[in-house]
Amino acid sequence: MGSEKAAAWMADFAAQIHENAAMLTDLDRQIGDADHGSNMDRGMKAVAAITAADFADDGAFLKKAGMTLVSTVGGASGPLYGTFLMRVGAAWPAEETAEGIGAALRAGLDGIVQRGKAVVGDKTMVDALTPALEAYDAAAGQGAQAALEAAAAACAAGRDGTTPLVARKGRASYLGERSAGVQDPGATSVTMLVEAAARTLG
Repeated sequence: MGSEKAAAWMADFAAQIHENAAMLTDLDRQIGDADHGSNMDRGMKAVAAITAADFADDGAFLKKAGMTLVSTVGGASGPLYGTFLMRVGAAWPAEETAEGIGAALRAGLDGIVQRGKAVVGDKTMVDALTPALEAYDAAAGQGAQAALEAAAAACAAGRDGTTPLVARKGRASYLGERSAGVQDPGATSVTMLVEAAARTLG
């Protein structure tokens, strides 16, 4: 099978992170540690350097990508994104049906929730990824491309919806009411991940 699709997904995501690293860090400067963009850029450069030909299938590549992020990205982002990709990779379907890809993405979200203990409304990446997966499942009968495009649109709406929220998790929660009015950096970067999936996996 090879790992070309997964490699293309990660390369697209890495490019988006690199292009928007300053914006992500600026969002994080307002409500976090001011390092989300730089940390993710460093991690995704390492992922983009992985040789796709070394892996038998997309799932194996994604598991390696997840382990790479855990080892190269500081803060909460490394463990959260790393867990997501390792869970997605472990659940990746042998036949890439819309339902199979959706189940793998759902396993990734479950991993994030288990590790980060966040729920919708906490002003985290979960606020973007949860509606994305709901939209994916609703559109899966139309095929993977339609489902991924629906997921990307819902993810962006979830990202935008974090702006007025008061953070209840992570460093931003220390600011209390002052965290309202800033778009969540994690929700912003995970939207880039889902949008990259829509461009590469369909």
